[in-house]
Amino acid sequence: MNLIEAFIGELQHEVEKTRKILAIVPYDKSSWKPHEKSMTLEGIARHIADMYTWVPATVDKDQMDFATDYVPTEKIDSTEKLLERLDTNFNLAIESLKNSTEEKLAHNWTMRNGDQIFFTLPKSLVLRDLVFNHIVHHRGQLTVYLRLLDVKIPGIYGPSADERP
Repeated sequence: MNLIEAFIGELQHEVEKTRKILAIVPYDKSSWKPHEKSMTLEGIARHIADMYTWVPATVDKDQMDFATDYVPTEKIDSTEKLLERLDTNFNLAIESLKNSTEEKLAHNWTMRNGDQIFFTLPKSLVLRDLVFNHIVHHRGQLTVYLRLLDVKIPGIYGPSADERP
């Protein structure tokens, strides 16, 4: 299995876990947040679904410049629309990887804000760290939001406390 196949397999495996969590987001509590500095429930859920667009943004481009490239995404008002966005963005991510090469993933990618460079790393490392691990990180945060709202959490890597007798 080459790197591209491994990345596709990982995304396919993890998106099902992400889908299970996003499917239980209660949109009647979309503006709730656990702390004033935290994202809203809708904001973190949307962020997770939108992060799949970071795959083509990494694979097909050489940088992200927040001074010129950042476009905020539209809010989502239902779980159904959230899952639709996840599916659309996931499919774009898979297509981008399928059209790439390992040689392309060895090229550097830079995150910046105008003249301020945050980092420059190989695209393969950006995909693993900034995209894949970042999705899992926020998915974990979202489960805490949901727990604080008394939403039953489905198992992700095995049974959850809500699924055990």
